[in-house]
Amino acid sequence: MQLTPPLATPPALLEGDGARIGAPRAAAPGVLVRYPELLRFTAEVLTGRGLPAARATTAAEALCYGDLTGLTSHGLVNLTRLYLPLLDEGRADPAAEPEPLADRGAAVLLDDRRALGLWSASAAMDLAIERATAHGIGLVSVRGATHLGCAGFHTRRAARRGLVGLLAANCGRQRIARPPGGRLAMLGTNPLSVAAPSGGPHPFVLDMSTTAVPTGRVRAAARAGQQIPPGWLADQDGAPVTDPGAFDRGEAHLLWLGSRPETGAFKGYGLGLVVEVLGALLAGAGLGPEPAALAGDGGPAGRDDDIGYLALAIDPGALRDGADFGRQAAVLFGTLLDCPPVDPAHPVTYPGHPEGELADRQLREGVRLSPARFAELTDLAQATGLTAPKPIGGTP
Repeated sequence: MQLTPPLATPPALLEGDGARIGAPRAAAPGVLVRYPELLRFTAEVLTGRGLPAARATTAAEALCYGDLTGLTSHGLVNLTRLYLPLLDEGRADPAAEPEPLADRGAAVLLDDRRALGLWSASAAMDLAIERATAHGIGLVSVRGATHLGCAGFHTRRAARRGLVGLLAANCGRQRIARPPGGRLAMLGTNPLSVAAPSGGPHPFVLDMSTTAVPTGRVRAAARAGQQIPPGWLADQDGAPVTDPGAFDRGEAHLLWLGSRPETGAFKGYGLGLVVEVLGALLAGAGLGPEPAALAGDGGPAGRDDDIGYLALAIDPGALRDGADFGRQAAVLFGTLLDCPPVDPAHPVTYPGHPEGELADRQLREGVRLSPARFAELTDLAQATGLTAPKPIGGTP
């Protein structure tokens, strides 16, 4: 018996899937722009909002990473919707200097003091890498943070250095998801990322929300006028909702990874709590589940201020021969790539590999932006007096 309606739109066509679902995307409508052009423009916009040049470059790389790797729901779409408002409203401080509150060598506690997370999360990961190089492990716990974009961008820095990286971030006091069986939102999407060398050109990079999808994926589908699969949203009675606009209308709530208790929702919920403990409780940051949450009405509540996150780096060479670790990593991930696929058109892969392949192609051929996104950047250029990114081949 069929318990849920069939997908109205094939999953491969949903905006934001990017490289994760191996459907050809070259025919998608859009404007091709050279990556250096996107990076230049984004950094100039952020510099104009007060970020020092080096920070603006790192933040621009973190934001453009979403479009470069196909994770468009976390890319440049958020420049005007999320990051510029954070800066303009004073919720993020472009010149903030993270303050060390405790330093134990291998473990550090920082107050980010509302620094822009696109930059500061990479700085925290770099500090964790530095301490891991000295001690074998580096743990940087952070409070007072702001939205940090694609967590995988930051953990990938460790993998590129031959280390294992982990980043776990809560959503501050923003409450989006309900505990299984609960009527009130208590937790955020609570992303988790782990990255490691693969022995090949593309590192292993797991970057996931602990909810079924992040809110950005839901809103991307709503903007595109697409339906979503059952299992992302549910109404007040727990019935599946396939209209993504229902989320912002307050008619549906976000489900955990696993969607329903009988299909593993408690695992997603449990992972969300793991992130809350590692990211926020350890650092003393804002918590989702605190008494104020009990005054909610069931819909999303609170703001993603005072985010807490953990940046962890592990140096395998401190425990075993580093070259042997690299050889074994090549066996692990190479064997996965060699696994015979069910459908030859969709070979077996691992997290980070399809994104890396797409990034390589877009670095050569240009990053494909939707017409709406390109127009948005052009309008922003006019408003700020900057030179808009130039499309490949001239005006679209």
